[in-house]
Amino acid sequence: MEIQIQTPVMQSYEQVWQGFTRELFLALAPPLTPIHLLRFDGCKKGDEVHLEIDFGVFSQLWCSKIVEQTTTNDEIYFIDEGIQLPFFLSKWKHKHRIVKQATGALIIDEIEFEGKFFTSAFIYPVLLLQFMYRQPVYQKWFEEEYPIY
Repeated sequence: MEIQIQTPVMQSYEQVWQGFTRELFLALAPPLTPIHLLRFDGCKKGDEVHLEIDFGVFSQLWCSKIVEQTTTNDEIYFIDEGIQLPFFLSKWKHKHRIVKQATGALIIDEIEFEGKFFTSAFIYPVLLLQFMYRQPVYQKWFEEEYPIY
């Protein structure tokens, strides 16, 4: 299944790229799903992100690796793929695109995933809501006045 979410922000695409930090990653975490960030190398090829998702009675590891990172005159993007996924996922690929606009930039999350045991239809609305949650976070984080860390 696929999900695509587009979020316009006020800073340039170069500034937005600089702002894709550990702090932003933590700010993007949805409030109803407690996560513990175990490792965050960054957003360049070869970097990894490891988190532990707390489901209350048990937890699951989710580890992704950046398999590609490209910069052009109009866009910067990186792709993470799941290397260790929670029990309900069999595939995860997330392309983070930061596209140059006349004013500001457009952040595009392109997600491809497959659920295990016919769970994709159940997972889809949960993931959609979690990624829609990111939109106001991105917009606040990348306001013109917001400092880049």
